Amino acid sequence: MSERILVCGSLAFDTIAVFDGHFKEHILSDSVKSLSVSFLVPSMRKEYGGCAGNISYNLSLLGAHAVPVGAVGIDANDYLHYLRELNIDTSMVMIKADTFSAQCFITTDLDGNQIASFHPGAMSFSSENDLTGQDAAWGIVAPDSREGMFANAERLHAQGTPFVFDLGQAMPLFTGDDLNKMLNLAQILTANDYEGQVIAQRTGKSMDEIAATMQAVVITRGAEGATLYTEGTQTHIDAIQVSQLADPTGCGDSHRAGLLYGLTKGWNLYESCCLGNVMGSIKIASQGPQNHKPSKREVSELLKQHYGIERTF
Repeated sequence: MSERILVCGSLAFDTIAVFDGHFKEHILSDSVKSLSVSFLVPSMRKEYGGCAGNISYNLSLLGAHAVPVGAVGIDANDYLHYLRELNIDTSMVMIKADTFSAQCFITTDLDGNQIASFHPGAMSFSSENDLTGQDAAWGIVAPDSREGMFANAERLHAQGTPFVFDLGQAMPLFTGDDLNKMLNLAQILTANDYEGQVIAQRTGKSMDEIAATMQAVVITRGAEGATLYTEGTQTHIDAIQVSQLADPTGCGDSHRAGLLYGLTKGWNLYESCCLGNVMGSIKIASQGPQNHKPSKREVSELLKQHYGIERTF
């Protein structure tokens, strides 16, 4: 059986700046209608990013066969070379020669809050990248263009490839009807706590009600861990407490990678979510979405130490 994982989503460059303060002290609720703020960011860096890139990177750390499915522009030669150096299969990355790759500009404050601006670039054409016929154990439809997300979801569903739906930063693009349509195609929904509340509001359904029609719902809650909704039950999974909170960028993608790895290896959902927590805890201690480099042994030890799960990678 194939262990390939089709990772559908954005491939982007992230420009990340750190504001040495707190947004809440500068954004006044009674002045939002005429908002004009500027933040001095003494540190800034450019990183490889995008949800498909970040998830694939984390899967590569675990030794999985990740196949990113997305679109890049004329400026992505170095990114593609970098992915291949990590033994990530780039055969399903489409190159659009007449545009730039997607670009995300992120400012993070000392509380870990983020303000982001996103230019889609080549991502706008991701629906043209047809994954039909690509054999895989699992897939994920992560944030991308709306058209691309639906195209990938419908193609995965049509060929019988189970997949995880991760709404993430694409939240503004989806109406309640859109979400219901996507949930009918997917096997698992993943979202953070805030996204889960938005999904519930727009669909008019609780997480328990949504989970009843799917294999599972996984809600990540940052330092409070995660909640697994499946088979009519809710299971809380404690987070791993970390000594250093360096950067939250990409933590959700790290969690998705752990979940996908477990699913592909035939682990149960609880074990897969625990691995997701492990990967997220490793990522948050490192700046940028793709700079953490744990060994497989380190991952295995954390999984055993915190959750009593013995696995080798």
